[in-house]
Amino acid sequence: MKLLHVADLHIGKIVNEFSMLEDQKYILEQILQTAIVQKVDAILIAGDLYDRSIPPADAVAVFDHFLTQALGHQIRMIMIAGNHDSQERVSFLEDVLQGQGLYISGVPKEELKTVRLQNTEIVLLPFCKPSQVQCSTSEEAVRKLLSGYWEKEKEQTGDEKKSRILVTHYFVTDSGREPELSDSEATIHVGSLDNVDASVFEGFDYVALGHIHKKQQIGQRPVYYAGAPLKYSFGEAGSIKGMLLVTVGDEGLKRVEELPLTPLHDMRKIKGTLQELLKQGREEGEKALDYVQACLTDEGELIDPMETLRSVYPNAMQIIRAGKEEIQMEFYAGAVAGRGSLRKRDAGSLFQDFYAEIKEQEMTEEQRHYITGVIREAKERLEG
Repeated sequence: MKLLHVADLHIGKIVNEFSMLEDQKYILEQILQTAIVQKVDAILIAGDLYDRSIPPADAVAVFDHFLTQALGHQIRMIMIAGNHDSQERVSFLEDVLQGQGLYISGVPKEELKTVRLQNTEIVLLPFCKPSQVQCSTSEEAVRKLLSGYWEKEKEQTGDEKKSRILVTHYFVTDSGREPELSDSEATIHVGSLDNVDASVFEGFDYVALGHIHKKQQIGQRPVYYAGAPLKYSFGEAGSIKGMLLVTVGDEGLKRVEELPLTPLHDMRKIKGTLQELLKQGREEGEKALDYVQACLTDEGELIDPMETLRSVYPNAMQIIRAGKEEIQMEFYAGAVAGRGSLRKRDAGSLFQDFYAEIKEQEMTEEQRHYITGVIREAKERLEG
C-alpha cells in the first residue's frame, strides 16, 4: 500500500504582502498528479491545512477543489487539524464526509479516530493544547490520548497482524535533540512544555508529522516530518521542498521515499548593485518572476530602489542594504540555527540580546523592569 505524506499547506498564507494562493494551487495540483501517477491509496495531511483559524473564502475554495479532484480519482484523503487551524471548522461534517473517502479529525477526543486501509490502521491525533485534556505539557497530553488507543488495542482478541500509522502535529524531539528549524516557523519555543519525545510513538510503524517546515527524520525511529511543500521565508532559500511516499507491506513499513516538488516561483536571494541586478534580471527570463530578496551593495542613497528593482523582478519581496542590515539578518539567521540553546533561556534575556543587537546599546534597568512586567502579563493571559 502506498501513502503520500504532506503537511503544513498553510493555504491562504501571505508572505511579505504577497498572496501565495496561486503558488499553492500550483503545488496542490502537482501533489495530486504525483498521487495519481504513483497510484497511492491515500494522501495524509498532517495539519496546518490553512494559515489562519478563519481562512478567507478563496483559500477554502482552493482546498475544496483539491479535495474534490482527489476524491474523484478514488484517492482517500486523511487529515488532521494543526495549531494554525480551527479545530471546530476542520471537524465540520467529518462523520458525513467519511462516507465519501474524506477522513478528518479536528477536535481531539478521548477515543482517537482510526481509518482502516487493507491491513493498515491509521490513527489520527490532531494538535491540541495540554489544557484541553487536563494536562500540563504536550507530551503528557499525547501520552494520555495514545494510552486510550493502546488500552483498546489490548482488548482486541485474535492474532491479526496489522501495520499502524500515526498522523499528528507536534514539536517532536529525539532524547532532547530538536528538529532542524527554519525561520518560517513563526514561534520560538522556549522551554520544554511543547516538546514531545519520539519515544512516545513506540509501537507505530510510521509516524507522519506536521508542524516543522523542513522535511526530516527524527532520530532513528520511523518518525518523519514531511515539511511544508513551499518555501515561506528567505531562510529556506536554496532548500528543496517535497513530499514523502510511504510504502507499507504485510510486515510493516517497507520504505520512505522523498519526492521533490517544483514551485511556480522559487524563493531566492540575489546580491549586487542595483544596476547589476537590473542587468541580471533582464537576462534571467522567466526566473525573474521568482520571489527575491535583494541585498544591494550600492553606497549612498538610492531613490525608490524597490520600484526600480520590480521593473525587472516584479515579485521582489525584500531589499536589504549590505552592511548593518545584512549583519542583523545574519544575527537572526544564527539565532534560528541555534534555537536549541535559546529554548533554555527566558524570554526576557532573549529580548535584551535582541535589543542590544539592534540598538547597539544595553537596556536600562528601567527598561528591563518594564519588559519583565510585559512578559509576565502576557504569560498570565496565555495561561488564563
